[in-house]
Amino acid sequence: MSVLASLVSFIIQTFAVSSIYILVAIGLSITLGTLKFVNFAHAALYLVGVYLGLLVALQVRFSGDIARSLGIESFGLEWGFLAALIIVPIIAFGIGLLMERYLARPFYDRPDTDQILVTFGALLIVQELIRAIVGGRSINFSRPEWAAGAISLGPLGSVARWRLSIIAITAVLVLAVYLYIEYTDVGLAVRAGTEDTEMLNLLGVRATRPFLVIFGIGSGLAGAAGVVGGPVFSVVPEIGVGVLVPAFLVVVVGGVGSIVGSVVGGLLIGAVEVGLQMNFPTWSSVGIYVLAAIVLLVRPAGLLGTVEVGE
Repeated sequence: MSVLASLVSFIIQTFAVSSIYILVAIGLSITLGTLKFVNFAHAALYLVGVYLGLLVALQVRFSGDIARSLGIESFGLEWGFLAALIIVPIIAFGIGLLMERYLARPFYDRPDTDQILVTFGALLIVQELIRAIVGGRSINFSRPEWAAGAISLGPLGSVARWRLSIIAITAVLVLAVYLYIEYTDVGLAVRAGTEDTEMLNLLGVRATRPFLVIFGIGSGLAGAAGVVGGPVFSVVPEIGVGVLVPAFLVVVVGGVGSIVGSVVGGLLIGAVEVGLQMNFPTWSSVGIYVLAAIVLLVRPAGLLGTVEVGE
């Protein structure tokens, strides 16, 4: 493989891996920047998205204790990937609304440690519940037929059609959310709350509903990331925790509350991870932490993050 072909492969793979992290990180970033709520349970929505996507798109064999006790061996609607990509984010959006109302809102004024404990606990509960139903074995989330194979680029090698599909889906979703936040009244309230929540409250703006909607949108993106990322990563109950760490580092690198920052941070994290996996595999899990540490030393608020006016 030529140097140019290797470079093209690296870029495409970086964008594909980064896409998953970006979709998860946007919800984390907005929630932390606007509501000052550390939501580790956000990864549970990714986890739910993966398994709901499986159940909608394919047929899944159950091997967990709960499934065996109920005599359920398998289930699946087999409606295909596109149906899962439409249905799952809607369900995740609804779950996000419930999560904001009954899990997040009671802890808004509590210390960060309380928020971390309750949300990480919720993630573990969802993880173990899924294990008890589906089992702990790895499940194959097969790629859709229309995304199979590769596209030849001539002397530049070939590109997997599935990776291009991931990039395209992510670009559409991120652009839609960005336009919604930039050009709607809800987005205006959210952006104002991100800059200075206290001033927004003093102006008499009731931000509860916009924040609820944004919380739900972030949850929907996490669900979509689960569907898109299912065929990329191993489908096991622990995958939620596995995605949470790099997604949180994306927020740290890009800057809290910034969608563009999440995109930039996701691309940087993805580039470091993929680059090290291709050349120094044993360092791939360490490199992203080193990158985050360097960014924090230079820019404590992240590359595109801002400090609140009141601080």
